[in-house]
Amino acid sequence: MSNTAHSVNSGTGEQGHGDGRYSVLVVGGGQAGLSISYYLKQAGVDHLVLEKQTLTHTWRTQRWDAFCLVTPNWQCGLPGYPYAGDDPHGFMKKDEIVAYLDGFIAMVDAPVLEHTQVSRVKRRDDGIYAVTTSQGDFTADQVVVASGGYHTPIVPRMAERLPAQIVQMQSSEYRNPQALPEGAVLVVGSGQSGAQIAEDLHLAGRKVVLAVGEAPRCARFYRGRDVVDWLADMQYYDMPVEKHPLREGVRDNTNHYVTGRDGGRDIDLRRFAAEGMELYGRLEDLRDGVLHFAPNLAANLDDADDTYNRINASIDGFISKNAIDAPPGDVYAPVWQPAHERTTLALADSGIAAIVWCIGFTPDFSWIDAPVFNGRGYPAHTRGITPVEGLYFVGLPWLHTWGSGRFSGIARDADHVVQAILAKQRERAAACASMAA
Repeated sequence: MSNTAHSVNSGTGEQGHGDGRYSVLVVGGGQAGLSISYYLKQAGVDHLVLEKQTLTHTWRTQRWDAFCLVTPNWQCGLPGYPYAGDDPHGFMKKDEIVAYLDGFIAMVDAPVLEHTQVSRVKRRDDGIYAVTTSQGDFTADQVVVASGGYHTPIVPRMAERLPAQIVQMQSSEYRNPQALPEGAVLVVGSGQSGAQIAEDLHLAGRKVVLAVGEAPRCARFYRGRDVVDWLADMQYYDMPVEKHPLREGVRDNTNHYVTGRDGGRDIDLRRFAAEGMELYGRLEDLRDGVLHFAPNLAANLDDADDTYNRINASIDGFISKNAIDAPPGDVYAPVWQPAHERTTLALADSGIAAIVWCIGFTPDFSWIDAPVFNGRGYPAHTRGITPVEGLYFVGLPWLHTWGSGRFSGIARDADHVVQAILAKQRERAAACASMAA
């Protein structure tokens, strides 16, 4: 993408009312914001997308070189732009993902201002939203926040006490093993990013020390098919958040670790350990040059395997109930067990030259002046519709279903939010007509 801001197009549904006023302002130019624009253009609603950097920049700038999708390509179903390649059950690599998104950007042709940071959104007493940005002030009848939920990297304060010669980076900054100094690498966190980065380093022959967290895992393939295919048939991806056993608590869950690398496979941390990767429990502190870990490695590995086997057992039940002809199932048996819980590691003896922090992000919606946030800064909403009239969210994990923060479910969410926007427009138009009469 160009480093210059896109100009606002002049097609149907894109021109504002003048003086910086639009019917809808969309904050964020990732797949969520572009999906909202797609449906607004279809409905002929004037709007503008405001993007802090460049369209879909996260996919271009915050992914490592060997990154690939962990869900099969057929799940890429952005609105009006389903995957059309010749490998629906494969996993697009980084460059292929960017090419897919470039095609979506060209198809949507959204009215957008790039390099435009929004610093404040506030609903005035007259019901109009005032939006302050680095490129001036705008107003809108309604606002859609499509900036995602992963804003501020989590790095613990203990990082400040690490020796200056140890290179530190967050998962969004990691690119490849060659970019790190020679020596061992400590990867902190075993969610999707942590497990895959640890694998990337391990496959490159680097010495890896992995602080294992509570992330679950799942199989890549089971009983002759991708597990995602089975779960789709079981309608798991259509389950709304209110019907999930954890209800809204599922939004706090760490994603299951698995990979689409080399055609897709399990990530088995026990196998990595048998091959030389050093596993510890959760990293808790650094004191006097010694890293301290929780004595929970065995429990974390066991819990991840229990989830793995539980998902497979649910597939077994589905196959049996529907009399499906499929290869026989099995139960995962651990290929490695920790001899004991190691809770300390002296940095001076470890050979660690770099640390990659893979413990997630926190949301930052401090620029939104609206009474919709809970104590953790997460917005209250129902399918993206907040209690504050005219304010919406889209693109958040489990906004409605598992696919809400992914390519697979964003179209359904965006369409629902735009339908709510249109209903509010009709309501206001009717009110104005009644007053005029």
